[in-house]
Amino acid sequence: MSEKVGFIGLGIMGRGMTRNLLKAGVEVRVWNRTASKVDELVKEGAVAATSPADVAAHSDIIFICVSDTPDVEEVVLGEVGVIRGAKSGSLVIDMSTISPQATQEIAERLAQKGIFMLDAPVSGGSEGAAKGTLAIMVGGEADQLERAMPYFKAMGKTITHVGGHGAGQMVKLFNQILVVINCLAVSEALLFAQAGGLDLRKAIDAVSQGAAGSWMLSNRGPQAVKRDWRPGFTIDLQQKDVRLILEAADQLGIPALGTNLIFNLYRTLQARGLGHEGNHALVKALENLAGIEVGK
Repeated sequence: MSEKVGFIGLGIMGRGMTRNLLKAGVEVRVWNRTASKVDELVKEGAVAATSPADVAAHSDIIFICVSDTPDVEEVVLGEVGVIRGAKSGSLVIDMSTISPQATQEIAERLAQKGIFMLDAPVSGGSEGAAKGTLAIMVGGEADQLERAMPYFKAMGKTITHVGGHGAGQMVKLFNQILVVINCLAVSEALLFAQAGGLDLRKAIDAVSQGAAGSWMLSNRGPQAVKRDWRPGFTIDLQQKDVRLILEAADQLGIPALGTNLIFNLYRTLQARGLGHEGNHALVKALENLAGIEVGK
């Protein structure tokens, strides 16, 4: 891992990924809109940058992990964006979850400057980011994936090349359909168990290793039972992904009935100011309809 590396976006996911690069012995130049998060990582060995362009000017590979499509467009194409500082031959790796169409457009803009791009969104929550066990789904050129592979291996456990530019984002949205509908299934089952007088922890243990078992049930089910709403992934960020799914589904002309329902359930929680809570707080929307709470 001899190339110079930069990382833009030190939020709930980016912090963990950057730490794992540092643990792997990589010198990482970092930038974030909130400076305090930069200071935190500088204490752990990172080097502070003054802007995304500054990160790019001192890096061969530039990782990005920010919230939404406009944020990626700003840090890549804006007045002090990556495109202003990156050298020809540099590689931009976007690990955010954004619009597949916008990804293709950004890749084209970068290519005009001789800059390569991979879209490499991730799954696994803050736990996966911290432990370096993320699933990484990669769109772009195979040779650029090979170039990036040592760095991906520091951050993730399963790295899959899924196609050209934008394919990584499409697979991430495929992933998020499964995540949110599974989250609704867990929520509905917990409410059912609560109303039926079951011991919720025993109910989870009884089924988690069978056909009904899932990551969401095993990891977020017990949190919901304890009424621990700390986020591995916030409602606001999950809702952004759900919106991207619905936009893409509309463009493709396919029904997205379950995802649309969840979008509206999350909207009720956002209206109550709960957008900062974990995505498993979806159960609260069902609790509001039923008039009972799980785990009590």
